[in-house]
Amino acid sequence: MKFTTLILAVFSALPAAAQDLMTAAEFDRYTRGKTLFYGRDGAAYGAEIYLENRRVRWSFLDGQCKDGQWYEEAGLICFVYEDNPDPQCWSFTEGSGGLIARFENNPLTTELYEAQDVGEEMVCLGPKVGV
Repeated sequence: MKFTTLILAVFSALPAAAQDLMTAAEFDRYTRGKTLFYGRDGAAYGAEIYLENRRVRWSFLDGQCKDGQWYEEAGLICFVYEDNPDPQCWSFTEGSGGLIARFENNPLTTELYEAQDVGEEMVCLGPKVGV
């Protein structure tokens, strides 16, 4: 009997968790015009600038930036970048400390968290020219 109750409790919680995912409109309202820094396992992971018309600029904080765009597909927020046309789809929820992003192309990947103060600056260096 306890097992059946546990199974019912787990399945009844699933729709509530799915409702917490941000819609494209909510994600756009939250991110547009901002630069968000993301952390993973307590360390800086990268940053993304969210521009008008769902355009973005991503960096792993190494001075190299990639332009791209995002769109909604099947309830996920998917990104494509200039160097990689394969969609990278994420689910986003809003936690007490900011966004929580989960890479849905590989659900075993660690979640990324919006970092409040990572002590880093997003810098995009110009193109490499000359020798």
